Amino acid sequence: MKALLQRVSKASVSVDGAVVGQVGHGLVVLLGVARGDTEEDARYLAEKTANLRIFSDEEGKFNLSALEVDGEILVVSQFTLLADARKGRRPSFAEAAPPEEAESLVEKFTAFLHGTGLKVATGLFQRHMHLEIHNDGPVTVLLQSKQ
Repeated sequence: MKALLQRVSKASVSVDGAVVGQVGHGLVVLLGVARGDTEEDARYLAEKTANLRIFSDEEGKFNLSALEVDGEILVVSQFTLLADARKGRRPSFAEAAPPEEAESLVEKFTAFLHGTGLKVATGLFQRHMHLEIHNDGPVTVLLQSKQ
């Protein structure tokens, strides 16, 4: 499982022109689920996401987590994070989990984040979405449950 975190001042996700999820100061999490990922992968990445110190303290150092700054989190499923573009010109998505498995693990990841007390919004699974992301910094971090 991969989670691409972007620290944001605000973000939203729309489907068919309607906003389905939005957050203020916090994180956008683009989440890719791989074949063989488990509930433990979802729990690990949710815990890491909530507690990763990528928000600045009063001295400008990355010493604060989303929990400590009362951040909000927008979770968007993105199977393309599992792309393998090493061969040819078209990426392979063979490592991505089948939709039924992926959707369940995205829901578990989101539930684990909800359990921390953070405000969590989501996109819609397997839908074409438009994201508006106001990256703060910019700060972008890739987390992987298998490494």
